[in-house]
Formats: sequence, C-alpha cells, structure tokens
Amino acid sequence: MTQSLIFASGSFGLNLNVFETNVINLAVVIFGLYKFLPNFLGGMLERRRSAILADLQDAEARLDEAEKALNQAKKELESAEQKAIQIRNDCKARAEAIRLDSEKRTVEEMARIKQGAASDLNAEASRVTAQLRREAAQLAIEKALANLPKKLDKKSQEKFLNQSIKNMGEA
Repeated sequence: MTQSLIFASGSFGLNLNVFETNVINLAVVIFGLYKFLPNFLGGMLERRRSAILADLQDAEARLDEAEKALNQAKKELESAEQKAIQIRNDCKARAEAIRLDSEKRTVEEMARIKQGAASDLNAEASRVTAQLRREAAQLAIEKALANLPKKLDKKSQEKFLNQSIKNMGEA
C-alpha cells in the first residue's frame, strides 16, 4: 500500500492502483447513470411536466369558465337589481294611484252622503211645511166656519158652503 502512494505526506496521498480504488466500477456506474438515467429520469420528468401542463391548462380552463360564470352572475344580478327597482317604482306608483282613487271615492261618498242628508232635510222640511199649511188652513177654515154663521145669513151661508164644497171637489 505504501508503494502506490506517490505523494505520501501526512494525511494526503494518491492511490494509483486501479483495482484497489474501484475506479473501473465507478466508471461503469457513472457511464450507466449517464446513459440510462436521462432516459429514465427524463421520461419521468417529461411525464411529470406533461401532467403539470395538463393541470395548468385544466386550471386555466376552469378559471375561464369561472370568470364567464362570474360575469354572467354579475349580469343577472344587475338585471335583477333593475327589475327590483322597476318593481319598487311600479309598486309606489300603484300605491299612489290606489291612495288617490281612495281619496276620490271618499270625497265622492262624503258628497253623496251630504247631498242625501240635504235632500232628506229638504224633504222633511217640505213635508213639515205642507203639514203646517194644511193644519193652518184647517184651523182657518174651522175658524171661518165658526165665525161665518154670525156674519152671514142663511142664504149666503148656503151659497158659500156650496161654493166651498165645489172648490174642494175640484182640488
């Protein structure tokens, strides 16, 4: 062992014996790794790279679909908001129309009731006036008939009675 060492000094030395140092074995292993490892590892790396690219493309496709779905959802939300605003405005207009119609009907009903009350009052006043006239006429006739015998003679009285009966028959 000491003969193959050229530079033997303390801790550093070179062993040039090919069989002892396994240089041939190392060369065969390194050559095998150089020759077969790129194909083996290269194939694995290529398959891995292809899988990663496919996953990236799939993720990009899903991202595009998600963006399209998001844009569609935003459009639908905007449309729904516009419809909600339109419905709210329609409801306000309808409520206002209903309120105005209700007020109009209330005013008309109040006017009708007032007219009916005035009409009833006028009818009652006319009835009472007519009744009072009849009673006054009746009293006047009774009073006149009571005073008549004192002021008229028998012949004038008869003539007046006949005339009165005739007038009552025509009425």
